[in-house]
Amino acid sequence: MEIHFGERPLAQTEAAAAALRRLTALLLSQEQPQPVVEEMLPRFAEWERALTATAPADPRPRVGDAEDDPERRIYLDHAFDIGTYNPSFPEYVFDTIDPASATGRVTFPVNFEGPPGLVHGGFLGVFFDCVVQQHSCAAGVTGKTKSLAITYRRPTPLRTELGFSIARTVTEAGIESNALLRHGEEVLCRAAAVTVAVTPEHLAGTRYGRRRVSGAPTTEGISR
Repeated sequence: MEIHFGERPLAQTEAAAAALRRLTALLLSQEQPQPVVEEMLPRFAEWERALTATAPADPRPRVGDAEDDPERRIYLDHAFDIGTYNPSFPEYVFDTIDPASATGRVTFPVNFEGPPGLVHGGFLGVFFDCVVQQHSCAAGVTGKTKSLAITYRRPTPLRTELGFSIARTVTEAGIESNALLRHGEEVLCRAAAVTVAVTPEHLAGTRYGRRRVSGAPTTEGISR
């Protein structure tokens, strides 16, 4: 049975997300007003109007009993690689993954800055929740997060490739995941996560609305 956590993003959505992330970092790095930014602003408004015209009328996701409701927006798969299509989430790469353990890499751009040159602690919580849940989804037994405790040991640098590792255990009480974020051999922070242990089918994996066929009637756009 195919496990379905939502639709995969469009390739152009992924490309746009990467560009938006890079542009945001560049905008945050400007010290003086730039003429090119003044040129960008009316284009942003133009693009917003065009996308509003083709977006669903109802901004709620098409899931559960509303999986066939064409007025609602499509729900994109949040189980895997959220950062590839949503620039508000960090991007990361898994190098190894099996049910008991996983390793990977992440680099936080300026977009996630808190203290000077360092990652904001709240984004580290988002990062750990993403990688822990993706690990469990890949293993086929996952569920909603019950608790997530972050221990900060060292400041986490921006624009530096970091390594992460996850050790995962499934018990009768749920899934226990212990994750570390490292710079070389130095542990920067650790996370202890507990999630409900259920199969993807129990999470209503087939109740997410499917992408509509190209050329299907569209609605008038999301109300602002």
